[in-house]
Amino acid sequence: MNRQDMLAGLVAQAIDTGADLVTLRAIVEESSELGAERVLDKLGLDDEGAHDDLDELRELLSAWRAAKASASKAVIEWCVRGLMALLLIGIAVRIGVPELLR
Repeated sequence: MNRQDMLAGLVAQAIDTGADLVTLRAIVEESSELGAERVLDKLGLDDEGAHDDLDELRELLSAWRAAKASASKAVIEWCVRGLMALLLIGIAVRIGVPELLR
């Protein structure tokens, strides 16, 4: 008996004899597992390698986050270096270094 048949039987039992707490819990459990199986099937994660696929996706996402953080840090460092260079050039011009070099 597959999950769909089990769920249909539980619903029929609830209709015929009334829905006691045990029957309702069984209906909820079976329908939840059936829904989870459908979702995994639609996502293509219902095979043996699904666990490995998810692990690889987590590693890829972690690497992407690390690369993004590293890239933004590098951009900020280059901006600070550029501003410091402009500040240094401004100070040199202000104190008259170009005239000293002539």
